[in-house]
Amino acid sequence: MSLPKVVLGGGLLAGLLAAPPAEARFGKRSDSHESSKPVHEATAIGSGRDDDSKKDDDENKNRSSKSKRTTVASTDDSYEYESSSSASDDAVAVVLGAVFELLFRGMGEAIANTGTHHGHDMVAPDAPPQRNSLRHAVPFSLRMGVLVSPLRGGTGVDFDLGWDAQRFGMDLRLSRLSGTWDTSAYRDTRTLGEMHVTYSPLVREDLRLRVEAGVSTLDAPGRVYVAPSLGMSVEACLLGPLDVEGRLQMTPGPYQQLDARGGLALHLGGLMLRGGVRYLNLDSEVAPLGMPLGFTPEFGLGFTF
Repeated sequence: MSLPKVVLGGGLLAGLLAAPPAEARFGKRSDSHESSKPVHEATAIGSGRDDDSKKDDDENKNRSSKSKRTTVASTDDSYEYESSSSASDDAVAVVLGAVFELLFRGMGEAIANTGTHHGHDMVAPDAPPQRNSLRHAVPFSLRMGVLVSPLRGGTGVDFDLGWDAQRFGMDLRLSRLSGTWDTSAYRDTRTLGEMHVTYSPLVREDLRLRVEAGVSTLDAPGRVYVAPSLGMSVEACLLGPLDVEGRLQMTPGPYQQLDARGGLALHLGGLMLRGGVRYLNLDSEVAPLGMPLGFTPEFGLGFTF
């Protein structure tokens, strides 16, 4: 080997030995400030999993707390809604109660302070009589009522509606008879109707006498009867607000009917409490089966204005 080559090889070897160790970096320059950055300490194997589990636990706690807050909020909203709905229901109940109380109170006062037998007050001895002091002689009166007859072997219910002017008037009645045949469940019914024109030949403060004429009907199974009807009735003051009542009605044909009743009526303002005795006789061909007719007590109530 020649001397120049030996000298050149020795220089290269000396340069390599004297040069500082080079950092193995690929595409990255060294920075003098990197030493100031925090260095992540090495951890043992498995410690990364512990950190992940802690993070998961924290996230689960956060989610549960959020869900609890949401649940509490929704519960508060539902409680507020229920409270508002209950308050509105209470308000409606109070309003309806007040309305019904006013209605019933007004009806009670109207019934107590009206009627043909309410009071006998006179403004002065020479003053003309007031309507409430005329009783049975009022210029116009309206009456209605219901009577129940516990007939032997059945029941009878009677509805009446009528009005009176000074002399003339109308009287409408409907009776429902229902009887049990041979103690079985079978019930035989009859419906009796009356429509009369009335005339009062005698009208006084304490007395009214009527004569009646019109038609009567009988609704039997498979057939309806219509017949002429005659009658008369009387109402008279007995003692204070207590009246005596009597009525007689007859149907001569094509079927025979005799209906008579008498009793007492207690006037409490416009309200009447009534009770007495009724006698009813019908042809055996049209009478309800299993219901022996005749005398029976009756009671009921009515209104008169």
